[in-house]
Amino acid sequence: MMTPAAGDFVSPLTLSTLSKNPVLTDLFAENAWANHVMLGRWADLMVIAPLSCNTLAKLAGGFCDNLLMATYLSATCPVWVAPAMDEDMWHHPATKKNLATVQSYGNHIIPVTKGELASGLIGEGRMAEPEEIHKQIQRFFESSHSFSGKQVLVTAGPTYEPIDPVRFIGNHSSGKMGVAIALELANRGATVQLISGPGVITPTHPGISVSAVSTAAEMFRAATTAFPAMDIAVMAAAVADYTPAVVAGEKIKKKDASLLVELSKTKDILKELGTMKKNNQLLVGFALETNNEQANALDKLTSKNADLIVLNSLQDQGAGFGHDTNKITIYDRSGGEFAYPVKPKREVAADIADMIHKKLYV
Repeated sequence: MMTPAAGDFVSPLTLSTLSKNPVLTDLFAENAWANHVMLGRWADLMVIAPLSCNTLAKLAGGFCDNLLMATYLSATCPVWVAPAMDEDMWHHPATKKNLATVQSYGNHIIPVTKGELASGLIGEGRMAEPEEIHKQIQRFFESSHSFSGKQVLVTAGPTYEPIDPVRFIGNHSSGKMGVAIALELANRGATVQLISGPGVITPTHPGISVSAVSTAAEMFRAATTAFPAMDIAVMAAAVADYTPAVVAGEKIKKKDASLLVELSKTKDILKELGTMKKNNQLLVGFALETNNEQANALDKLTSKNADLIVLNSLQDQGAGFGHDTNKITIYDRSGGEFAYPVKPKREVAADIADMIHKKLYV
């Protein structure tokens, strides 16, 4: 299937001759208007490669002005996209926003590579090689049903602890890691309940239900209520350790030279779930550290009765809050240590899902 713009690069006749398959281009030609519904239901997978900046914007906005878009909007199968564009277009904020929106719909993004571009420049924006696209699709089909029938709880993002009606104590968590994990597990067949903190861009996916909370207390109640029915829980949220002991009913005016805010310790969600955990449940915690990383992660693994702890360190470039990448080390209760290089969070989520699957079926 080709868009009108694609025909400016390769003619439909050439592509049809080389592929030995018919090429569809016109939404209103012959039976194409009805075919877009049939094609969207017929396919096991839809791959858009290369995905131009223009088509990306249409995917994010739900436009339906050509056969490709009509088929995409009718598709009941998983959709994979392989972006390709000039480096400046790739780094533009609008492109990043559109990518995040498209991914939130449950679509799979195949990352661009760095290399020679159509403009003649060298940089990021080059479409992944066909061999890499094939490899990722093959991996998807091998694992797409590995979590079928599993009920999974995932927490993501920060909590905001109010000081008064307009101020709060919070952190820089974007929730991207937790959302990526929820999407990865849902795409592998799990039924996921995502508890998200404020400011998190939550996904639209048939396998994911979202509960929005704001404070640590609200996340505690939501997580402990849902956990008994779960097979797996992944606590990826950055929950505040302390909350103001007293919340002012009105905005605190700036009068004195200093302001003292008394803080009380919040309830430990991971530790509570570790206490509640049954033998048939698997509990995964996260440890974001700045020093003594390994010792702190291992202590958390034991003291919280978790089965896996995912460590990331703010000392590692490309890891931590707000990044689209992460660098993790996973520890298990049998003494295993599994270190991974810096990767996009989508790939990190796949590594975590692989480890969870391994622990479920050893």
